[in-house]
Order: sequence, then C-alpha cells, then structure tokens
Amino acid sequence: MSEPLSLTQAAADRVAAIAAKQGAPAILRLSVEGGGCSGFQYKFGLAPEAESDDSVSETGDVRLIVDPVSLDLVAGSTVDFVESLGGAAFRVENPQAAAGCGCGTSFGI
Repeated sequence: MSEPLSLTQAAADRVAAIAAKQGAPAILRLSVEGGGCSGFQYKFGLAPEAESDDSVSETGDVRLIVDPVSLDLVAGSTVDFVESLGGAAFRVENPQAAAGCGCGTSFGI
C-alpha cells in the first residue's frame, strides 16, 4: 500500500476558491507526466469526479485525487499552495524526488 498524499489547508482553500469561481466540484487531480527539465513533471487540474481506481485524500470539503500510475511517483507527498514575489503556484513536496528544477514543476527519481 502506498503512503497517503496530503493537501495543506492553503492548497485546499485555493482549490475551493477556484472551483467556486468555475462552478465545479472542489476536486484537484494531480498527475505525473514524462518531460520537464528533470524527467517528470507535475500536472494539476480540476476534475469532475474521482475514478474508481484513484487514490483520494480529503482536506475539509476538498479532495485531492491521483491515478495509480502517478501515485507510484508521488506517494507520501504533500501538495501546498505558495505565494511569493515570483507568483503563486501549487507545489509538491515529494519525498521520492532525488532531483528537482528551480521552478518546482518537474522532478527526477
């Protein structure tokens, strides 16, 4: 069994705000794709619902969902939302990542 994922309160609040503006359910899908400067890259998007084989983590009324293939690469991670002078973005704190890029959107294992 994979380690669970978690969504910080800041990330949950941001997902809820985006979903409310779009009139969509507060469900954030995290997936991993090949590419990026370090080998893999994170992809985020709102989802209408969870698939039957998705891993689901809840923070309040917000759900974070991950497909089984991506879960192998992000198990044990925490998804946060950070704001800085350079902008605002979802960030993944991935304990499995051996390398990462400066922008925080790609990683290597």
